[in-house]
Amino acid sequence: MTKTPELLEQHCRQETDTAALAQKLAASISRFLVDHPHQHLNISLIGDLGAGKTTFARYLIQSLGYVGKVKSPTYTLVEPYQLTINKQAVDFYHFDLYRFADEEEWEAAGFREYFNAHSICLVEWPDKAGDLIPQADIDVYLSLAGEGRSMELQANTTVGKQCLDRYTDS
Repeated sequence: MTKTPELLEQHCRQETDTAALAQKLAASISRFLVDHPHQHLNISLIGDLGAGKTTFARYLIQSLGYVGKVKSPTYTLVEPYQLTINKQAVDFYHFDLYRFADEEEWEAAGFREYFNAHSICLVEWPDKAGDLIPQADIDVYLSLAGEGRSMELQANTTVGKQCLDRYTDS
């Protein structure tokens, strides 16, 4: 694992590696929320079809404590999850904007309110919302690489950097 304050890179040969990376990110989010209990966090998942965005999202949501089936929001556009992290209720919204034809659909869908509350927003295909969507605190880049996937976590904001500073290899 390559680590700098703003960028983490890992090659995932198997799905268990993807799960482990999601678990580590979930742990860093939990530690971050201890110090910043009402902080909003935006995470973007960026990658081609089949790169593992939804799989990563499922492992992240489950690692944050959700018990139950994590559904893909491909057709519903957003799936809400009520989580308890560090004894506090946290709304978690998983978006999939793949089906958007243009960025105006994001505005028309009324999603802006989700990004103004104490919540975590995880967005697949954020580019479909153009400049209308708030900047991600953390971008997760996923790509097919040989017999596995390459994954990079990049902090874009002070909040994202503070969160990734809590990421550990243990």
